[in-house]
Amino acid sequence: MTAALPPEHRETTPRGVLVSVVASFLFAALFFLPPLLEPFGANEIFAWRVIATVPVLATLIAVFGWWRDVRDIAVRLARRPILVLVVVLDGLLLSLQLWLFGWAPQTGHGLELALGYLLMPLAMVVVGVVLHRERLAPLRIAAVAAAALGVTAAIVVAGGLSWATIAVAVGYPVYFAIRRRAALDSIGAFCFELAVLVPVAIVLALQPSSLAVLAAHPQLGWGIVLLGVIGGVALVLYLVASRLLSFGVFGLLSYLEPVLLVLVAVLLLGESLTAADGFVYGPIVVALMLLGLETVRRPSR
Repeated sequence: MTAALPPEHRETTPRGVLVSVVASFLFAALFFLPPLLEPFGANEIFAWRVIATVPVLATLIAVFGWWRDVRDIAVRLARRPILVLVVVLDGLLLSLQLWLFGWAPQTGHGLELALGYLLMPLAMVVVGVVLHRERLAPLRIAAVAAAALGVTAAIVVAGGLSWATIAVAVGYPVYFAIRRRAALDSIGAFCFELAVLVPVAIVLALQPSSLAVLAAHPQLGWGIVLLGVIGGVALVLYLVASRLLSFGVFGLLSYLEPVLLVLVAVLLLGESLTAADGFVYGPIVVALMLLGLETVRRPSR
């Protein structure tokens, strides 16, 4: 696996951009699955997704030879037990995001969740500048300004932010900032974060109500497999992108995912999008175009 660069030296690379884009499309596909898994609820979807992700992650680690990374993290945790608490905290932060990703599309809150993902990159840019002292090129500043305009319009149009929006907008930047500050932004660390969630997932999945649903609808087993494959690959690619890109660029590229989530929510899940929402997504499209232009114009190193 590519070694992580210091935050201040991570820049936009074609490989990093491609990994981030593919992850966004996979998350969009994953967003469409929960309504197809009814009568499973958000708790069961979260549980089975975590359980199904384990063999997928193990396979990816074996194929790409990432066991050394897992071992290195295990050694660090043994030498510095305080890092175990960091891993547990990151696992809990991640669990909320995984649960929301099943709950929102099932309950008609997909657009609220997408708004949270729109806010998240701005928060990441702020974190990158404040904590990692990243500098913004002129085009990137313009992209941030355009995105900020779109997010401001979203707040005005929505009349406020829901708890789900805030949970995503704040939770994910905190999650990534903690991982990077503790030098735990790796696949190995993610394995231990997932290990924190597995016991909880097993308890939820083995509840009589969950087993009864699976027994009555055995075809849901295929949905569980898809949850694991798509979710596991998407998360791994997302984490790889976070290592290859600077904090600010990683955050700005994350705008693609909420745009795709909006399309899924409106076109496939039947949620409504008004004409006024054009004031939200128009500036964000401009931000993406500016970021793409900045990427093309940046000389190779």
